Amino acid sequence: MLGTAHVALAIASLTLGAMMFLQQKGGQRHRLLGYLYAGALLLVNSSALLVYEQSPGLGPFHILALVSLATLSGGFIPAFLRQPADSWLDSHAYFMSWSYVGLAAAGAAQMGTMLVGPGVSPVMIPTVLIVVVGALLIHSRVPEILARFAHGKKGEKVEEGRTPT
Repeated sequence: MLGTAHVALAIASLTLGAMMFLQQKGGQRHRLLGYLYAGALLLVNSSALLVYEQSPGLGPFHILALVSLATLSGGFIPAFLRQPADSWLDSHAYFMSWSYVGLAAAGAAQMGTMLVGPGVSPVMIPTVLIVVVGALLIHSRVPEILARFAHGKKGEKVEEGRTPT
């Protein structure tokens, strides 16, 4: 039962995360989807820490769940507190982006393990590919988004919490 809930929450997290990345940043819709994403990902990682079907003790997926909780916290807490005042948005953008890349990589690694079995190839190949593509997207798109947001804050009339289009 826990495994089924874990998979359902992971799918919900992947869907909500994709919706977040495809929409305009800021505003009430962004916040609502962000809270749903963060809550679902928190539950995914909590359930991952409780699942011991594939390893009797602490395994690599448990360690990655802790890393995922760290990236989620690094992105959520600064945005929720709006602290530090001069850099919370940067922290939020980068850490939340990495939380999604980690989720996608973990999902691909889990699928590889389930379909092919444990081993380096079914885990490492999809993980490395997703992390490399994710890094390229994050380091090309996030600075652009942050720059548009900063520009909107300085000169354009922008609705509170929204990036200019």
